[in-house]
Amino acid sequence: MTNNLTLEQLLLLLVYSGFTTRQIHKFFPNVESIKGNQSTLIDTLESHRDKSIQGKINQLRDIDLRMIEQQLQNEYISIISLNAPNYPPHLKHIYDPPPILFCRGQLQLLTHTQTLAIVGSRKHTQYTNKVLNNIMPHFASAHLTIVSGLAKGADACAHQLAIRHGCSTIGVLGFGHHHHYPKETKSIRDYMDRVHLTISEYPPFVSPAAFRFPERNRLISGLSKGVFITEAKERSGALITVDHALEQNRNVYVLPGDMYNPFTKGNMLRIQEGAEVVLSENDILKDYCQ
Repeated sequence: MTNNLTLEQLLLLLVYSGFTTRQIHKFFPNVESIKGNQSTLIDTLESHRDKSIQGKINQLRDIDLRMIEQQLQNEYISIISLNAPNYPPHLKHIYDPPPILFCRGQLQLLTHTQTLAIVGSRKHTQYTNKVLNNIMPHFASAHLTIVSGLAKGADACAHQLAIRHGCSTIGVLGFGHHHHYPKETKSIRDYMDRVHLTISEYPPFVSPAAFRFPERNRLISGLSKGVFITEAKERSGALITVDHALEQNRNVYVLPGDMYNPFTKGNMLRIQEGAEVVLSENDILKDYCQ
């Protein structure tokens, strides 16, 4: 392979060799300037003389790029690199944007900027359902795109009610497209793969693992203009997303809670820290309808 490859192809080689987003940014600080072919990529990595990546370099030598591209095409998985015109605009400006995204579904949703992440507890009360059912038609009228993580509980509720009320929705996976977790959201995931959009920073063969879900959470907030938390316990994965949102300078919106309800203890703590209380849809839409 002597001809120069596209950035998309070079990044595909790296992630299939096992390089993480963090490692790609470390070895290629200006990701978008990577040029060359497979041999050039290997030479560049070997020049770092870093023994910790030698196994990945060896993997890189054996990769058949054309076969990978054909497999992705057969599985209707598109790849979007950091320099692509349809790379999500909000996501591009976080601290460590994924150099490449694996996407299945309606790619035009990637460029939507009126995006709102909705997160909450896996175990929630009817409070989440009632609020989202009442507020989602207003989000649809304002053409918001709803982003969440396809977890059971509040995530699933957000995706389902977004679809029911006419919002577009994006599901962010904490694993590759060949897998799914949890099984309770598989049917809505299958629907979103066709009619909406699912994305991952992991190649399709990467399986679910606990450490990948916090990594996934930074993409949920990174894709979004703001993050809306419905119900969250004092210790909750949803609050990890909120922490990322604050680091990324995103708006954070929180439903008021009951001081005796453990499902909204996290809400109350975030309000103490300065998150905006949501008493109606206007408390969110004022930042979108300008």
